[in-house]
Amino acid sequence: MKLASLNVGRDGRLVVVSKDLSRQSDASAVVPTLQAALDDWERHAPALRALSERLEQGALPGAPFEPERCAAPLPRAYQWADGSAYVNHVELVRRARNAELPASFWTDPLMYQGGSDGFLGPRQPIPLADEAWGCDMEGEVVVVTRDVPLGATREQGLDAVVLVGLVNDVSLRHLIPGELAKGFGFFQSKPASAFSPVFVTPDELGPAWREGKLHRRLEVFLDGQPFGRADAGVDMTFDFGTLVAHAAKTRSLCAGTLVGSGTVSNRGPDGGPGKAVSAGGAGYSCIAELRMVETLQDGAPRTPFLKRGDRVRIEMRDEAGSIFGAIDQVVGG
Repeated sequence: MKLASLNVGRDGRLVVVSKDLSRQSDASAVVPTLQAALDDWERHAPALRALSERLEQGALPGAPFEPERCAAPLPRAYQWADGSAYVNHVELVRRARNAELPASFWTDPLMYQGGSDGFLGPRQPIPLADEAWGCDMEGEVVVVTRDVPLGATREQGLDAVVLVGLVNDVSLRHLIPGELAKGFGFFQSKPASAFSPVFVTPDELGPAWREGKLHRRLEVFLDGQPFGRADAGVDMTFDFGTLVAHAAKTRSLCAGTLVGSGTVSNRGPDGGPGKAVSAGGAGYSCIAELRMVETLQDGAPRTPFLKRGDRVRIEMRDEAGSIFGAIDQVVGG
C-alpha cells in the first residue's frame, strides 16, 4: 500500500493513495497520523491495507491525489539516522576535502543523527539564507522501521522495515569542513530534509526490493535537465538490514525511525568515477560528486552549487510510472 500525509497540523493527516498515485482516501477513521499507525503497526496495518484495497477496487470514494498538498509522510519523527551506504560517494566527497578514506569505511557503516523535529514536504522550497554556504541536493532512498530491539541482527533490522521512500538530504557543503574539524559531527551543515509524497510498503516494490536493497534507478533532475540515473541497488556496500542493525547496536529504535541510504552513487564501468548523464553515464545524485569528477579531470570544479531559483526533482519509476511521486523543490530564500 501507499501512504501519504496531508499538510494539516504538525503531524499531518494520513491518507491511503492508489497505486497509480491518482486518488487518495482519508484514513482518519482507522488512524489519524502515520506516526500513530507506526506506534501500533501490527494492529493498524491490516485495516489500512483493507482501505487501500477498497480504494484500488473503486469501492471507496476517493479524491484526486495532489502532492502539492502533502507534508512529508512523517512531518516530524522521533529519529532520523542517515547512513552512507555507497562508499563510492564517500570516497569522492572526501577527496574533495583532501581527506583519506580509512579502510574501515568498507566494513563499518558511516551514520549520523540528523534533525528530525521538522521535515520539508515534497513541494516545499529549499530554504537558503546564503548561497555562499554551498547548497547541494542529495538523492537517497529511506526506510521507516517499527520498534527495533537493542542489538538487533541484520535479519531483525530488515524485518523491521515497514515503509520505503525517497529523500532529498540537503547539505551545505561549505559549512561541512569546519564542523567536522571540530570532531563533533554535522549540525548547521545539515538543514531540513525533504521526503517523497508517499511512502510504500516493501511488497509494493515487487522483485525490485531484494537483499535489503531497492533495485531501481533514482532519477535526479536539475533545472529540468537529467542529472542522475544511478541504480540504487548497485554499488550499495551496506544494505538496509545492516544499516538498521548498525543504528541499533547500542540502543533500541522506536517505531517511526527513519534510516537513510546516503547519496545513491554508481561507479563507472571501469570501476572509477562515473560519467555524467550527458556523456552516457549514470550521472550523479548530488553536485559534490560531479565537482569532484571535474576536479580529477580538469584540475578544478566547474559546476556551481545550488542558487536561489534552481529547481531539483528526485523520482523513481517502475514499468507503471512513478512509485513514490516526485520531490520537486525550488531553492528559495
